Amino acid sequence: MSTEAFWAEKAKEVEDALLTRIPENKIRPRLEPTRRAVELLGDPQRACRVIHVTGTNGKTSTTRFIERILREHGLRTGRFTSPHLVHFTERMCIDGEPVSDEVLYEVWNDIAPILEIVDSELIEAGESRLTFFEALAVLGFAVFADAPVDVLVLEVGMGGEWDSTNVADGDVAVFTKIGIDHSDRLGSNIEEIAKTKSGIIKAGAIVVSSEQPAEALEVLKAKAASLADDIKVAGVDFAVLDVDPQSGGQGLSVRGLAGEYLDLFLPLHGQYQAENAAVAIAAVEAFLGGGERKLMDDVVRVAIADASSPGRLQVVNRNPLTILDAAHNPDGAESLAQALVEYFGAPKAVAVVAVLAEKDSHGVLSKLDESFDKVVITRSSSPRAIDPAELAKTAEGIFGKSNVTIAPDAKSALEIAEGLRQEDGAIVVTGSISLVGDVLALIQKEES
Repeated sequence: MSTEAFWAEKAKEVEDALLTRIPENKIRPRLEPTRRAVELLGDPQRACRVIHVTGTNGKTSTTRFIERILREHGLRTGRFTSPHLVHFTERMCIDGEPVSDEVLYEVWNDIAPILEIVDSELIEAGESRLTFFEALAVLGFAVFADAPVDVLVLEVGMGGEWDSTNVADGDVAVFTKIGIDHSDRLGSNIEEIAKTKSGIIKAGAIVVSSEQPAEALEVLKAKAASLADDIKVAGVDFAVLDVDPQSGGQGLSVRGLAGEYLDLFLPLHGQYQAENAAVAIAAVEAFLGGGERKLMDDVVRVAIADASSPGRLQVVNRNPLTILDAAHNPDGAESLAQALVEYFGAPKAVAVVAVLAEKDSHGVLSKLDESFDKVVITRSSSPRAIDPAELAKTAEGIFGKSNVTIAPDAKSALEIAEGLRQEDGAIVVTGSISLVGDVLALIQKEES
């Protein structure tokens, strides 16, 4: 066995050990177990400065953009995101690269005794042991402290107030657009969800927010007024000045907190990605200079031109045009539909769709009713995927029975979609992050 294969096997042991715990979608509304674990480890989450990112859609992209700009400044960066698309180590990146399998395994062995202590204390108190995400957050903090990094760009797992990442104190609290998702845990309306997410605002932080629904912005402003140094809001304190859809991405100009950044090129599609880029620039301005010092133009230009966000309006083939977009809630689906018109010329398209059981499948599909001629319903590798037959019934009510086909898996769904698409037509894979990950894995397998 090669050294690389050996450590890959060891990293898989770490992932398997985490998967024996309460799964990621069953996050517990509690913070004390994570706080107890990091305290026993010497508070690794305090080893570096932190930019904390939450919201409903756009969290991962914005986190990636922020990290890339900081890295271009010469800082050693950590990036914590979830979920992963193909490889588990995508969740923890150092200087833009996934943590090595060897480091992951070694740090896991270092913290395992502490996790066992906390597990035992929880069980003795009549509670469930650390969940997948609680243990993952502790592992992430330990990995970044061990590196060490100068700054950690930290994406919330779910919500904010009781999310395990909230044991860290962000110098900047970043909010992407807040909408309805995970309503069973975060609240049934925008105001309740915003209240939960506002929990990442800490004393002395600067808050940077995208444009928000009025009820969400009211909550964020109230929380910021009681704790934060300042709040900066898109459309008021900074803004996207201009967007120019281009082949391979888009040109954009941004008014930041401290200056303008003109004629940038972002190699990603979608108005929402331009907005995410503006939020990222403002967040870095807030972090590095309190929002009062303009970033160097060349730094921003290079970082934005090198930005990536796998699985978000990602073009993986031009012939036929094949787009992957991990839209998994109605707001995300609406952004996808808008982008197909504005950035891709409303192509005649076949959709390949899988949705997870806890998601609003009708809401997602109904936002796409004018985007696709044919729909291939399948299931992703996630055990939480809706049964294709059940999802197909929902799709038939929206697209018509004759326009809906069922496939057992991603590979066969792509083959069927290729047979259904018109000449010069496109294929769009959407509905869940896990389905996009499955397709990316198939592509990587074919390429290797």
